[in-house]
Amino acid sequence: MIYTITLNPAIDLVIVTRKLKPQVVNRTEKFELQPNGKGVNVSFVLKKLGITSVATGIGGGFTLDYIVSGLKEKGIQTNFFKVKEPTRVNVFTNVIDENTEYKEVNPGPVINQTVQDKFLQYLTTNLVTNDIVVISGSFSKGIKPNILVEIAKIAKNKKAKLVIDSSYPAILDTLPFQPFLLKPNDAELAKLFNCKEKLTKKKIVELSQKLLAGGCKNVLVSLGARGAALINNNHILFANAPKIKVVNSACAGDTMLGTFIALLEKNKPVEEALKMAVAAGSDTASRIGLTEFDLDELLPQISVKEGMN
Repeated sequence: MIYTITLNPAIDLVIVTRKLKPQVVNRTEKFELQPNGKGVNVSFVLKKLGITSVATGIGGGFTLDYIVSGLKEKGIQTNFFKVKEPTRVNVFTNVIDENTEYKEVNPGPVINQTVQDKFLQYLTTNLVTNDIVVISGSFSKGIKPNILVEIAKIAKNKKAKLVIDSSYPAILDTLPFQPFLLKPNDAELAKLFNCKEKLTKKKIVELSQKLLAGGCKNVLVSLGARGAALINNNHILFANAPKIKVVNSACAGDTMLGTFIALLEKNKPVEEALKMAVAAGSDTASRIGLTEFDLDELLPQISVKEGMN
């Protein structure tokens, strides 16, 4: 089984408007409410590709109920632990005349230790050998980054594969527990090692190999308009990004990760998995909502190359 963990879920309000002016009523073109959170998105993407998962985590209030309802409507099993304070609502506004996207991301509810302990016990009780645990995104208030280490210990003891897509420096403390995959973006990768210089392909490989030397098995680096890279002990792969018009970039990285995991589950070669992941992530960035995997126009634009040339 694949368990996707979201410790700060959200509802995303995505707005498209022609103009955005201060102190006046701005009439928008359209809007959409989306159950969200990085792990939630991974579950949605896995489902689209026929892969079963359990979406779990911690949230609260009527907003969490909306997220859980959205997952269940798609046939995704859920097991969220709940507090009273409502889960957050984030706002993403695409202003057509400016060709600009504004992102307003709110904090989550305060999560007490009792609920955190119940969640960790749930993982301890349910994980079995070869399960995949995907923990993604930021954490609600009250949840310390060190929970990554606690989850890594549980996964290691249960012989489950751990995937982390988060920006906390505590990621480095999970390396002794041999996470299966880390998915930083380029800025997050640089920050992990306090690297101030521009990340060339050579530098991306150098920093990724430090993660491998520490115990990680695979490093998937999202590079935005430059595509993505996959580095492990057998491959140094770079994939370029297709040309798109960005509408909403909020879920592109989650789409890429979910697609990559799904194709590995289907025993596809890593080169194919990386190419499809970049295409799907790019497609999500070009629309409101997640990709529908109609990628015929994007896939021919993407080349996956071994090495740094």
